[in-house]
Amino acid sequence: MIDTGLNGRVVLITGANHGIGAATARAFAAQGAAVFLQYLRVPTEGQGGSGGETAPPGEALYRSRRLISADAVVNAIQDSGGKAAAWEADLANPAIIPTILGRVEAAFGPVQALVNNAAHWESDTFVPTGSASEDWGHWIPPISLESHDRHFAVNSRAVALMMAEFARRHVARGARWGRIINISTDGALGGSGEVSYWASKNALESFSRSAAIELGKFGITVNIAAPGAIQTGWISPEMEADFLRDAAGPRRPI
Repeated sequence: MIDTGLNGRVVLITGANHGIGAATARAFAAQGAAVFLQYLRVPTEGQGGSGGETAPPGEALYRSRRLISADAVVNAIQDSGGKAAAWEADLANPAIIPTILGRVEAAFGPVQALVNNAAHWESDTFVPTGSASEDWGHWIPPISLESHDRHFAVNSRAVALMMAEFARRHVARGARWGRIINISTDGALGGSGEVSYWASKNALESFSRSAAIELGKFGITVNIAAPGAIQTGWISPEMEADFLRDAAGPRRPI
């Protein structure tokens, strides 16, 4: 068996109530790590309804999954003999970030690995009158102060502050082993209809590269994972067919 070096480590994963975050938590727990799951239940924001788990893959299913707690993930890990805990908190509130790491320490000890997976997503566009979504069929509103700030508060600012707080505590206790993994996307350079989302992910990647340069001397590595299109409920059959066509030929113009 390969020793991953994760047995007994303490891992904090954000956005871990479903999808990539939940799968990441289960994977770390399977390697013997104690995992702490931050999550936030996100209500529907007027772009598509909620059809529950009976809905077909697409926006309705995705939005319904964003409404669940992390209890099922925690219970599954604990039932398998692992260590897990969770707390619901809004990363858009910068004051909450030290509290999250403090809660992990109280539950399991100092955070040794941080996975910044949580993300805010909504569609917006530079088209002044808005535009129709080719994939989900709803109207895409023009970019606004509010849509810009909602994305950057979670996808960029929270990631930067989480890394800074992680590094502060790591250095203060004289630790020499630390890992940061920031989840981005393969479209971070830009994309139509989701302009604030892609821009905020690009900022996340810039912060990550800077942190990697600066924190290596403290024994902290920083990596970006951009997994591309992952079926967490949002990929409709029509979108899947479109992705397959793109993979087989030239990409659609951005």
